[in-house]
Amino acid sequence: MRRLMVFGFLLAFALSGSSVWAQPNFVVIFCDDLGYGDLSCFGHPTIKTPHLDRMAHEGQKWTNFYVGASVCTPSRAALMTGRLPIRNGMMSAKRRVLFPNSNGGLPAEEKTIAEYLKTKSYATAAIGKWHLGHLPQYLPPNHGFDDYWGIPYSNDMDSQKGFPNYRTEARKDPNYFAPIEQYQVPIVHNLQEVEKPANQHTITQRYTDRAVQFIRDHQNEPFFVYLAHNLPHIPLYAGEKFLGNSPRGIYGDVVQEIDHGVGQILQTLRDLKLDEKTLVVFTSDNGPWLPFETHGGSAGLLREGKGTTFEGGMREPTIFWWPGTLQPGVQSEMGATMDLLPTFCSLAGVKPDPDRVLDGYDLSGLIRGETQTSPRDRVFYWREEELYAVRYGHYKLHFITSGCYGIGPAKEVLEKPELYNLSVDPSEKYNIAAENEEVVKFLTGVAHEHRKSLQPVENQLEK
Repeated sequence: MRRLMVFGFLLAFALSGSSVWAQPNFVVIFCDDLGYGDLSCFGHPTIKTPHLDRMAHEGQKWTNFYVGASVCTPSRAALMTGRLPIRNGMMSAKRRVLFPNSNGGLPAEEKTIAEYLKTKSYATAAIGKWHLGHLPQYLPPNHGFDDYWGIPYSNDMDSQKGFPNYRTEARKDPNYFAPIEQYQVPIVHNLQEVEKPANQHTITQRYTDRAVQFIRDHQNEPFFVYLAHNLPHIPLYAGEKFLGNSPRGIYGDVVQEIDHGVGQILQTLRDLKLDEKTLVVFTSDNGPWLPFETHGGSAGLLREGKGTTFEGGMREPTIFWWPGTLQPGVQSEMGATMDLLPTFCSLAGVKPDPDRVLDGYDLSGLIRGETQTSPRDRVFYWREEELYAVRYGHYKLHFITSGCYGIGPAKEVLEKPELYNLSVDPSEKYNIAAENEEVVKFLTGVAHEHRKSLQPVENQLEK
């Protein structure tokens, strides 16, 4: 009898412990303006990313992973809420992103990944670039995060007069970096400004250090870390140990420092024996900022870059890592940053609000190998406040096209939509609309039904 009692106690204890770890930890590492072709595991010939390469080898390299918009603010709103930014007022034709003089931000009624996870007692941290509103009511502590340390908007804002033109200097010198004082962007800790201007030469390592420390501090409870680097968005800065290391110039230096930080985070998880309890996702907010030439990245074989609804603007280099759960390999099924919210909720045992329209899909079955097919079969490509294109399966239909901000080509409402088969033509070179009228008709219908699902909301970017 005594043996049975002891066994019962041990079994209950084991089950109690396993129930805690049935809730995995989540780490999202989010770059800014990183191109599809900027990592060595995604084909870059001179930027060395050994830690991300190992992450991809041990995990999954996703080759069809998308964002909700091709510029900073709306893309981040999509990730945080699992909703297209057109649904929450975080997309505008007049002001494409939030600025230091903006009065709007992510509405309080929007529910973030962090807020959902807090209902299951997750410790939550936002580190790095926020860009969803710099006023106190919009900062991370008021959107479910226990701790926030980073810059409130893009690192090229708060620019001061009297300094050389960055774009001019960048075009002349692939190793150019601006004086720290040129950009008076602050670092905010929770709701308080703690440094101005931010020392951007050291900021990448400091972001990594804070992520590592948060993981160590909360290793005995479930946690969610959102680490949003403000690089390789211009202006480019690298730490002393990395400056001048890459033949790609300072852009390569920056990416290699980010890679080093990823290695430190993954090694911390291994050292603490949290690697098999933690899902880590690495991706970017949008494609490369092409007008800055060597100070911008590369979309590889994809067309165009940041600001566009071509693949180079919205398909991102993405890696999922979860040892013991993910089957290593290349994942060619579709996914998107908006899928992270419903996926994390599913894995953590959280039910999203039933009255809220989500544009994300639960990828947990695909991640755990319970299915080989993604629930995501479509992507909607919004730019500003118009639907430019739609993808369904292998096919993508453009209704409107436009080039990168600043270098064109100009916006064109197409008299006849253009159709591309992305499986055989990921570079969007060969318009096959004339030979596939039924596909064009079907995708036009998909876009029409999607537009009907939208409700008018207050535009936050124009406040």
